[in-house]
Amino acid sequence: MSINIALAQINTRLGDLSSNLDRHLTIANEACQNGADLLVFPELSLTGYSLQDLVPQVAIRPSKEDPVFKHLLQASLEIDMVVGFVEEDARHRFYIAAGYLSKGEITHIHRKVHLPTYGIFDEKRFLAAGDTFRAFDTRFGRVGLLICEDFWHISSPYLLWQDGADIFLLHSASPGRGITDKHIGSADWVETINRAYAGLFTAFFAHSNRVGFEDGLYFWGGATLFDPDGKLMAMGPYDLEAITYAEMDLNQLRRTRTRLPLLRDERPELVLHELGRILKHD
Repeated sequence: MSINIALAQINTRLGDLSSNLDRHLTIANEACQNGADLLVFPELSLTGYSLQDLVPQVAIRPSKEDPVFKHLLQASLEIDMVVGFVEEDARHRFYIAAGYLSKGEITHIHRKVHLPTYGIFDEKRFLAAGDTFRAFDTRFGRVGLLICEDFWHISSPYLLWQDGADIFLLHSASPGRGITDKHIGSADWVETINRAYAGLFTAFFAHSNRVGFEDGLYFWGGATLFDPDGKLMAMGPYDLEAITYAEMDLNQLRRTRTRLPLLRDERPELVLHELGRILKHD
């Protein structure tokens, strides 16, 4: 089985849900016309990143009745998609969220667990942290979602891997930080981590990152797809809006795991035991 994936690195307009929704629908139609089965947008793709006091104004309670989500769900009848937004819960807490939409339904929502509040980041002042990592079933297999800072913590993909994820969909609004001979330091770091994860977890790792400028921050784009061997399958351009297309051959999972049975030989019960000991300070 193969999946045609599209990674959309876009320049979202801060706080403008209507304009950003139109952009999503246009891109979804384009990706569908180009044969994509699955479309992944960046973190907070519907709202922009530097929201701060705008958080309550752009927050969504996702449902078929919501004026934004009803259009996205209609579009998902033709193509599965991952979108980024601010979710408001029943008690008026706000989360950075990623939603997986398919066949007119909300299949899964992941709330960002690790909220960076250091350096240029200030997320904990305005947003609540999620507290779960759950893989979920799709028509393509079992999937795990991670949002930006989540995948800087190796425990995040590890938990999804143990929960059955074979396809990891990562999205971010990663600003440029540092300079290297190649490009931007943060771009190099993210690409290195994603390549390592793909090989360590013998799984597909797809990443879509924001592009453009917003409130003094520069977002570099550079979408990537790595296969279970850690091989780069596709890469989007730096600094430009683009849709990067690639094909994932799911038979590669079997070929890689037959050659390198890391999943078979992993011992999560040992991890659980040793973490219990460490947390008890034994």
